[in-house]
Amino acid sequence: MSHQQDRVRPSASATALNEAYDTALLDLDGVVYAGGEAIVHSVDSLAAARAGGMHLAYVTNNALRTPDAVAEHLTELGVPAEPSDVITSAQAVARLVADQLPSGARVLAIGGEGLRVALRERGLEPVESADDDPAAVVQGYGGPDMTWGRFAEASYAVRRGLPWFASNTDLTIPGARGIAPGNGAAVEVVRIATGAEPQVAGKPLPPMHRETVLRTGAQRPIVVGDRLDTDIEGAFNGGVDSLLVLTGVTDAAQLLAAPPEHRPTYVDRDLRGLLTGQPEVTPDGDAYRCGGWTALVRGDALVLEGEGDALDGLRALCAAAWAFAGGGVCGLDAGKALASLQL
Repeated sequence: MSHQQDRVRPSASATALNEAYDTALLDLDGVVYAGGEAIVHSVDSLAAARAGGMHLAYVTNNALRTPDAVAEHLTELGVPAEPSDVITSAQAVARLVADQLPSGARVLAIGGEGLRVALRERGLEPVESADDDPAAVVQGYGGPDMTWGRFAEASYAVRRGLPWFASNTDLTIPGARGIAPGNGAAVEVVRIATGAEPQVAGKPLPPMHRETVLRTGAQRPIVVGDRLDTDIEGAFNGGVDSLLVLTGVTDAAQLLAAPPEHRPTYVDRDLRGLLTGQPEVTPDGDAYRCGGWTALVRGDALVLEGEGDALDGLRALCAAAWAFAGGGVCGLDAGKALASLQL
C-alpha cells in the first residue's frame, strides 16, 4: 500500500493503520513525548499497536542521547523498547562520516554522548578540540547547556577547511515549557561564522532513511511525525506513507499551507490515529466533503460548512487548500474556517 503520489488530499484507509502497515517509524519529540513526559494517549496507543502485531521503531533527529538511554526512557514511560528499536540521526551521520574517512580517524564532536557513542561504533575517535588534529567536524544537538565555546571550536576547525557534518538541521525542538532552539539553530551559528555548508544526515534527507531501512528491515512502513519539514518530507523523499499527529510543532494553519512534499498521507490528533482507519475525503464539484463537513474556496478564503468531528473538517480543508495550491503553497485566508473548528 502506498499513497505516495496522491498529494491532492489526505488519503483514506478502510483498515486500521496498525494493520495496514507492518512497521511504524515513530518520531519521538512531539509524538511520543514532550519535555521527557509522555504525550497523552501515546503509551496506550503504542501498546495496542504492538499487541496487534505492528513493529514499533523510534526514529529521532535528536542526536543527544544514546539508543540505550532512549530505550530506557521509553520503557520508564510505559513503552517497552530495546536499544535496537531506536534509530538516531547520530547513527546516520556517523555512518556518513565513516563512509568518507578511514577507520580510526579523529573527529571533532560538537554534541552530546549520543553523538560520541555513534562515532565510536563506526570506528571513529571523537575529540574535543580543533587542536586535537581532527580529520572532520560533526555537529549534533548537545542539549540546552551547550556552551558558546563549543561552536567556536567547530568554527575554528571548519575555517581550516575540514569537512563538516551535521546530524540534522531542525531549527527547533519541542519541550515541556514550549519550543526551544534545536540543532539547526546551532548549525546556523557555525555557518554564519565560516560561510561553509555541512553535509547533513538527518530527516528529511536520504542518509537517515537509509539508516532506518538498514536497521528495521521494514517492508510496509509508515512514518509517524509532528514536523512537516523533517518527518513528512522524509517520508515523501523515501517513497513511503506518513501520518501527521497534531501533538507537536505543526498546527492546522501550517498544514493547510503545506507544499506537496510536506503533505502527509493521513492526519490525526495523536497516536490513537494508528489504531483506526482514516475517513475518505470526496470531491463534490469544487468542494470537498469529509464526515459532516464541506470545504471550498470562495474568493480569497477557505470556507468550511457543516458540523461533526473537527478533524474531519480539517481533512476537508486540507483537500480544498491543496487542490487550490496544486504544486505550490496555499495563500488563502483560512482564519474563519479554522476558528470554527476549535482544534
